[in-house]
Amino acid sequence: MATAFWCLLMALMMPPIFAAIAKATAEGRYNNRSPRAFLEKQSGISRRADWAQRNSFEILPAFIAGIFAAIAAGIDEQWLARLSIIFVVTRILYGICYLKDWASARTLCWFVGLACCLWLLMMAALAAG
Repeated sequence: MATAFWCLLMALMMPPIFAAIAKATAEGRYNNRSPRAFLEKQSGISRRADWAQRNSFEILPAFIAGIFAAIAAGIDEQWLARLSIIFVVTRILYGICYLKDWASARTLCWFVGLACCLWLLMMAALAAG
């Protein structure tokens, strides 16, 4: 389970990392009083980093649910570790693809990451009953 928990920690760190990239590459002085409005006005890598941040937050509940459902259902730790690692690797690649504006590759990474979450949840559902 340690591997899954380390992967969970890495997944939790992705949104703030992408937020930092968005802010560091932004044009103009960053406005901490209204960060969303400031980032909405950005373009290029700053804008894409903000979008990567948002999507990283959006997928997080599915990953958390998948991990804890798999643990509760007693799923084999090797499966849990493999799917957690694949999820994190695809999410890192997803972020890189977003920053580089590689839309098709980004979509593929997104689907693989989602598939890991769904696989964990399906394994848990099947094991439960």
